[in-house]
Amino acid sequence: MVVRVWRGRVPREKADAYAKFLAERAVPDYRSVPGCLAVYVLRRDLEEAVEFTTLTLWRDLEAIRAFAGEEYERAKYYPEDRAFLLAFPPFVEHYQVVAHAP
Repeated sequence: MVVRVWRGRVPREKADAYAKFLAERAVPDYRSVPGCLAVYVLRRDLEEAVEFTTLTLWRDLEAIRAFAGEEYERAKYYPEDRAFLLAFPPFVEHYQVVAHAP
């Protein structure tokens, strides 16, 4: 199993709308890909903005490639992200799961 981690920041006044967008658009998109095992969207308030972290769990790297393409280490953005994000980090992080307890 592989965990894919993406982080992005939005202005505080747009945070609720971005959370709604993620729940209604991004999460179903992730879940529509065979091999996507779970999606978690985390939110934390920072002094200057609100940070969102998306953790997705995947069966393997091939499943991630089906979602993100051959350059699977690059972040995938939606056109709507332009209305929210303060910056567009180009890469995500991947972690091999070595232990877990459901």
